[in-house]
Amino acid sequence: MAEKKSFALRIDAEMMKAIEKWAADEFRSVNGQIEWILHHSLKQSGRLKEKPDRSDPAIEKKE
Repeated sequence: MAEKKSFALRIDAEMMKAIEKWAADEFRSVNGQIEWILHHSLKQSGRLKEKPDRSDPAIEKKE
């Protein structure tokens, strides 16, 4: 599992309220929702290299 880093985040009240609602709709914590939003944005912009999912049966496993 990847190491996680903690940091303070300042966010305006209206944006926080929207994220809280979105997180509740998706059955995630607010922290989990923010991580998902960041991950999704980084992936879409091509700034995050995706590691292959080892649980995916479509990926050939070399032994």
